Amino acid sequence: MKTPSSMPRLKGFRFPREIIAYAVWAYHRFALSGADVEDLLAERGVIVSRESIRLWVNRFGAQFATCIRRDRPGPSDKWHLDEVVIPIRGRKHWLWRAVDANGHTLDILVQTRRNARAARRFLARLIAQFGQPRVMITDKLRSYFKPIRNLAPDADHRAHKGLNNLVEGSHRPTRRREKIMGRFNDRRRDSSPPMTRSTPSSVPAAIVSPHLHTATHGLTPSACGTTMRSR
Repeated sequence: MKTPSSMPRLKGFRFPREIIAYAVWAYHRFALSGADVEDLLAERGVIVSRESIRLWVNRFGAQFATCIRRDRPGPSDKWHLDEVVIPIRGRKHWLWRAVDANGHTLDILVQTRRNARAARRFLARLIAQFGQPRVMITDKLRSYFKPIRNLAPDADHRAHKGLNNLVEGSHRPTRRREKIMGRFNDRRRDSSPPMTRSTPSSVPAAIVSPHLHTATHGLTPSACGTTMRSR
């Protein structure tokens, strides 16, 4: 992303784009709470409430992630797949995630099951978006085996716990956000990847965060501000 030489104020917002971009970037990049970002901005002479920060995150977080995914190179043909348990309204759900060899999250899906049918549904979504990969790396969960044979027969399926550290590491921001926010509230909101939703405010920050986290290691908050250029 190119950083614009000047970023005008957003219409209807009291703070300039640089401050809003920095707040949203810091919230996701470091898995902070609204109170943490409030303190961070206060140390820099910017007095803003955590409620305003929450509104910024809900409104612009998914837009940032969409822009980041749009501008980065296409996914590699080597995929890492994994699933992690998350509580939603007191019930156990599984967050399925696919990451390419560059550490970019390809897609996520929240389901109530961890069986072959759930694996097939997730794989079908991935292949519909990106085509068949050259290599698929999973843990030894048997639910993957038959769906991969049926949907991606030419892919080299490598089932080994030790090979899947890349995608397991991408779950960490979700875990950190879960500890900060408590449990997720609504499976209907969590079940669709943030990159395909039309209403940014409907996407939980805990789900958006991993997408931003994996793609913003070298990205400055001012660069993130370019995503709001046309808003």
